Amino acid sequence: MADLPSSVLFCCDHNAVRSPMAEGLMKKMYGHTAYVQSAGVKNDLEVDGFAIAVCQEIDVELSRHRSRSFEEMQDWGDDLSGFDLVVALSPASQRQALELTRYYHLTVEYWPILDPTGLGETREQKLSAYRQARDQIRAKMVERFGPPTEDAA
Repeated sequence: MADLPSSVLFCCDHNAVRSPMAEGLMKKMYGHTAYVQSAGVKNDLEVDGFAIAVCQEIDVELSRHRSRSFEEMQDWGDDLSGFDLVVALSPASQRQALELTRYYHLTVEYWPILDPTGLGETREQKLSAYRQARDQIRAKMVERFGPPTEDAA
């Protein structure tokens, strides 16, 4: 197994598409090996219906996900300093994560994942864009953390 951190925070702009997908995929692929959460720079959107749909295709449940911001995380006591790794999936979240973690010794990685929102005209084209983002996240996880664990659900 590759270097799997004990705790990972995925972040993007709104915690509505990429970071919830990453959180769900990580939990599915690596089970409870790592503590996994996600957050956004803002939480002004609910989890996206297309994100829910393309994750359901691979048996990852997102419909119960509640979006939250970095600020709310800290209000709830989930301090960034408690994570081994922060993975930013958008430039804005990378800036925010670096700003919030400059006093802590933890790793912030940037994974340039496609933002599928607003892409495609038809439902099928939109789903295709979301699948592309989902599959980019999955590929980055395998590249970074190794193949999914046996005991993962």
